[in-house]
Amino acid sequence: MRHAGALAAQTLTMISEHIKPGITTAEIDKICHDYIIAHDAYPASLGYHGFPKSLCTSVNHVICHGIPNDKPLKKGDIVNVDLVVNLEGYHGDTSKMFMVDKVPAHAERLIIITHECLYKGIALVKPGVRIGDIGAAIQQHAESNHYSVVREYCGHGIGEKMHEEPQILHYGQKGTGICLQPGMIFTIEPMINQGKRHIKLLSDGWTVITKDKKLSAQWEHTVLVTETGYEILTWREEEAGAISKIG
Repeated sequence: MRHAGALAAQTLTMISEHIKPGITTAEIDKICHDYIIAHDAYPASLGYHGFPKSLCTSVNHVICHGIPNDKPLKKGDIVNVDLVVNLEGYHGDTSKMFMVDKVPAHAERLIIITHECLYKGIALVKPGVRIGDIGAAIQQHAESNHYSVVREYCGHGIGEKMHEEPQILHYGQKGTGICLQPGMIFTIEPMINQGKRHIKLLSDGWTVITKDKKLSAQWEHTVLVTETGYEILTWREEEAGAISKIG
């Protein structure tokens, strides 16, 4: 799991320099696909329940599961790249928000607050904490900044399968849900909307957008519950100190 998580993180780091005006999400998909294959792994999203590409690219008001296509990104776009690596039978799942050149201040703020939501959830992870504590912390931070939390999609256990139990909701009440135990591995992946939380599934059966067409952002990590706290299996060096900055 550590090896799969590390490769997923490396892939996101690698693609960063390529995301600029003019590149298509299909090109991003191919670059990441080739990189993962070159490292003796497989992009687990490809063919998963019929998904046609190797990763998800969700642009602007797309919440999640955006299918890479031939439309070029333009200055001011925001895009989430979400990928899952299968390495030696185990999965690493992570996503990151990218800003295409300079973006409007309101878009950058949404990205920052969503990143903070992720880390506020991660910071709570340790044995004995209940899953509802994580969701409550994420919801409180999002709503206190006048954003909304998508409720139809959530984090999940992960290991030999991409999706396992338990489900990790990004909203909820403290003191509810199962207690975390050492050895559990799951994703935390809040999807935060600039407007209302309501969603719309497009006719392709995958792409999920905000019903009011306002922006959405998402960040994701795969997290291990240790004996004393947590370990982020998809951690990237660029995030050093992120939790301490949030407090």
